[in-house]
Amino acid sequence: MTDTEVRRAITGERTDLAELLTGLDAERWDAPTLCEGWRVREVVAHMTMPFRLSRPRFALEMVRAVGSFHRMSDRTARHDAAELTAEDLLKSLWDNVAHPWKPPGGGFEGALSHDVIHGLDITVALGLDRKVPEDRLRLVLDAINPKSVKFFGVDLEGIELRADDLDWSYGSGEVVTGDAQDLLLVLCGRTLPAEKLHGDNAKRFTGS
Repeated sequence: MTDTEVRRAITGERTDLAELLTGLDAERWDAPTLCEGWRVREVVAHMTMPFRLSRPRFALEMVRAVGSFHRMSDRTARHDAAELTAEDLLKSLWDNVAHPWKPPGGGFEGALSHDVIHGLDITVALGLDRKVPEDRLRLVLDAINPKSVKFFGVDLEGIELRADDLDWSYGSGEVVTGDAQDLLLVLCGRTLPAEKLHGDNAKRFTGS
C-alpha cells in the first residue's frame, strides 16, 4: 500500500475506536485491559501520548526513565490517565484521527499496528465483538517478523499459530488456532481469554 492508503487505514481505525469509546460508561473506562496494569483510560492515554508530547518533552521523559521506553510510556500513561478525564482522552483521540505521527523507525505501518493492537487490548478485554477490517489487519500481520516477536518476549518454540478466519499462519509445530486478530495479540505477548484459542497448547497463551 502507498503511504496515503495506510494513512487512510489509520484514520479509519482511530475513528472506529473513538466511536466505540464514545459509548463506554465510567465503569468501563476503569476496567482492566490486556495491557497488564493498565485500565482502558491508561491505554487511551498511551495511544494519544504522541499527540500531546513534544520532542523536547519526549527526550526529557526518556532521560527521567533512564533510557527505557517501556518505563517512560508506563509512567506517562499513568500520569496522563490520572490528570485527564475520559472526556479529555476521547477528545484527544477524536482531534487526531488523521494525525501523521509515526513511531521511530516504524513508518505509517507502525502507527497502524500501534492503533490496531491497543484497540484490541481494549475490545477483547471488555468482551466487545469488534472485528478489525481485514485490509488493516493484514497490513499489521504482514509486518510481524522474528525481531518483533522477540521484542515482546513471546516463546513460540514448537508452535504454529494458524488463523481460522483468514489464510494466515506463523511459526511451525503444534497448531494453535483462533481468529487472526487474536493470534496477533499472542504475538504481542498478551494473555487471552481461554475461549479465544484452540489446540492442545492453547493454554500457553491464555489465562487458564
